[in-house]
Amino acid sequence: MESLVRICCLQKYCVMLYLLLDSAVSKSTVCREIRRNAKADGSYVWKLAQAKCDSRKHGFRGNHRKTEELWWRMDRMIEADWSPGQIAGVLAKESMHICKQTIYNHVHTDTTGKLTAHMPHELKYKRRMKPRRPTKVTNIPCRTSIHERPKDADGKRFGDWEMDAIVDSHGHAILTLTERSTNLILMERLKRGRKAVPTAKVVVRLLFPYREQVKTITTDNGVEFAAHQNISKGLTPKGGKKVIVYFADSYAAWQKGAVENANKLIRKYIPKKTDFNDITDAFIKKVQHKLNRRPREKLNFDTTLHCFFKHFS
Repeated sequence: MESLVRICCLQKYCVMLYLLLDSAVSKSTVCREIRRNAKADGSYVWKLAQAKCDSRKHGFRGNHRKTEELWWRMDRMIEADWSPGQIAGVLAKESMHICKQTIYNHVHTDTTGKLTAHMPHELKYKRRMKPRRPTKVTNIPCRTSIHERPKDADGKRFGDWEMDAIVDSHGHAILTLTERSTNLILMERLKRGRKAVPTAKVVVRLLFPYREQVKTITTDNGVEFAAHQNISKGLTPKGGKKVIVYFADSYAAWQKGAVENANKLIRKYIPKKTDFNDITDAFIKKVQHKLNRRPREKLNFDTTLHCFFKHFS
């Protein structure tokens, strides 16, 4: 203790001596602080010492300096409704490394709330556990259960689709289709509502250009898909393997998670309680185009549109 007191007295730092006696601070810590941050004449002023410390921070390895251009690019990507993971992945491919948590921190520090509005689900997360219930479906004739779907349809091969419909409180509906391996989204308004036969015609028309590659379709037990046999007939190539529509269990939305996730992304632009008559077909196509041009982590941050059409080149 005498040696420590001697060091502090020689430097005439009464405040440092008080700190040293009040807490278990190593003498080497005091010596390093004096050596690094003292003035040229040997005196120590804490404000100047703190300024010296702050000026050195950006020179440390691992504490990369974030340029104004990088922050500007990040804000533009956020405004395009990209997630922090997608932003970090795309920038990493351009040799600009930034942690996605840093992007989340940047959004949280925005007091205006404008950036939060562009985040996936607006940073609101809900996890609910629902009890499993037995499947009791009587409205789908000749229904084929998802448990009969081939094991190859695991979401990794190209050509397995999922479909669903989002509805408003007025009975209007929008059909959504998602290719499981690339997450490509197709959308179209159902002008006849949830009627089964017109819905089947829309599904066939949307997938007909790719019918040679369509292998399976998975959906829920909604009444709009009761005419699934018409879909199979319309998409099965002449002399080719039959395209079967498989139905998930009741209350098991996770069995068609790709299209459920797509619907959640769509709801950002077409929120619940929206009257679908108030939006145009052009707006629906604009939403589809915007989502298909987003980079996806599962695709090594390539876009769904590019990865989808690579299978036809």
